[in-house]
Amino acid sequence: MKHHHKLTVALCLIWAATILYGEMFAFWVPSLFTCSWPHHKSYGVESDGNFTKVAIVTDPQLMDKTSFRLSSKTLALELAQLYTDINMRRSFFRSVLPFKPDVVLFLGDYFDGGPFLPEEEWQESLSRFKHVFGLNSQGKVGDIPTFYIPGNHDLGYSRIASHKQDVIDRYEKVFGFRNRRFMIGSVEFISIDAQAIDGNPQKDLASEVWKFVQNVSTDAQSHPRVLLTHIPLYRPDQTPCGPHRGGSVIDQRFWRHFQDQEVIYQNYITPESSTKLLELIKPILVLSGHDHDQCTVTHKSKAGSVKEHTLGTISWQQGNIYPSFMLLSVPNAVHQNSSDPDKMLHTQLCFLPCQLFIYMWYLSLFAMSLLSLLLWPNHGISFLNNTVDCISNVMKSSFLSSVTKEKNEDENCEYEMVWDAEGSMHLVKKALQTPVKRQSDKPHVEKGNAVMRSAARKNASEQIELVMDSDVNAGAGGSDPLMRSASKSRTKLVIQRVIRTIMMTIVIAALNVPIYIWLLFKDWIEQE
Repeated sequence: MKHHHKLTVALCLIWAATILYGEMFAFWVPSLFTCSWPHHKSYGVESDGNFTKVAIVTDPQLMDKTSFRLSSKTLALELAQLYTDINMRRSFFRSVLPFKPDVVLFLGDYFDGGPFLPEEEWQESLSRFKHVFGLNSQGKVGDIPTFYIPGNHDLGYSRIASHKQDVIDRYEKVFGFRNRRFMIGSVEFISIDAQAIDGNPQKDLASEVWKFVQNVSTDAQSHPRVLLTHIPLYRPDQTPCGPHRGGSVIDQRFWRHFQDQEVIYQNYITPESSTKLLELIKPILVLSGHDHDQCTVTHKSKAGSVKEHTLGTISWQQGNIYPSFMLLSVPNAVHQNSSDPDKMLHTQLCFLPCQLFIYMWYLSLFAMSLLSLLLWPNHGISFLNNTVDCISNVMKSSFLSSVTKEKNEDENCEYEMVWDAEGSMHLVKKALQTPVKRQSDKPHVEKGNAVMRSAARKNASEQIELVMDSDVNAGAGGSDPLMRSASKSRTKLVIQRVIRTIMMTIVIAALNVPIYIWLLFKDWIEQE
């Protein structure tokens, strides 16, 4: 096999391993190596029966025509939607569901332009959302109970939602009420429409949320509570978010419309509303999204200290190259003396593969493959062969030197046959006597040497003159053809290498592109 053929085979194997990891194995890493249910660390695997296992996902924000201000059927948008949807589907089915959660919880922002999509396009986005996360007609992930809370990209802030009742109606028809309470294990979960809570209190949206919160607060609290809000509670500017934060901290931005005082945009719930929610609901934990990045803060209120976990987006296209999800272990029974929330509820943040790094590695490997095929020498590069040749040459020279030494020793001695008393013959080596050189021989030798050296110098000078004369005579007319011949040889070599590179690239692509396409569409078409 030729050296460039061996290189092609090696690159084919490297590409196959890279594609298998980037398109499949990387999504198995969270469930196999880097993440586990948090209660396993304290109580072991055998304690699964004492906890309800909850998987929490937020901000998939399926791309649509509002994402890049493109027409809904352009090729660029279709490709962006395909790759983003496949990535999230892989993340959910290969990284989240292998943990076998008992409950799945979504924290809002399922679409990118939800309030602005006409009915037909919204239904199309809803079909994509159901396919990406494997939802059935009841909105469940298989037979797993699934709960949803609204986000600002689903309903809009109060300024938009207050003028689009049809948007609210179609959301609640599919995902359920915007303000609701439900039990998971022995803990009560309170979800609110955070987009409306800071709206004009004289209007229906805000008053509806606060009426719900008041009803929750007046009920006897027989179970610990968890507050679910898409928009995080207020935190002062530049509040540290903990070690899992990927980007810079975003400060509060809050804008109201000057006429009806409805909210146009906000990063966090206002300080007054945040404090009021903590005092009325008295949660032991707050879970939120919206920020697209991970953040853990502790809030102070009259009811005590409360920890809030803001989850990062599950989509790699939403400004966070390290998408994530959370595992929450909820006890099925709460002891009366269990007052520490950290000992009652157990959380674990899990990171998904960095899709951007995978694509960057594909591009780097493509560049390295082209350079290797183009610049690889015809005779190959084998350090092992060079090492073996070097060792064999050393051994050969040492062997020859030993043989020569024995031969020289034999030439300078003689063997004599000797019989012992029993009649056995032995060969005895004796050194020869070196004849003494006579002083009269030396002048002849030196004279002869002198004559020979003189003759040698004379002949050498004559040869040098002849060579110089021939070079001078040939220099005028023979240099141009030689240069043209060398230039043609170099051009021919470059063309041959380019053709060889193209052919070998086609071979590598013919073997690996089908693998990539199969893995790409297998995850999209495969029914879970």
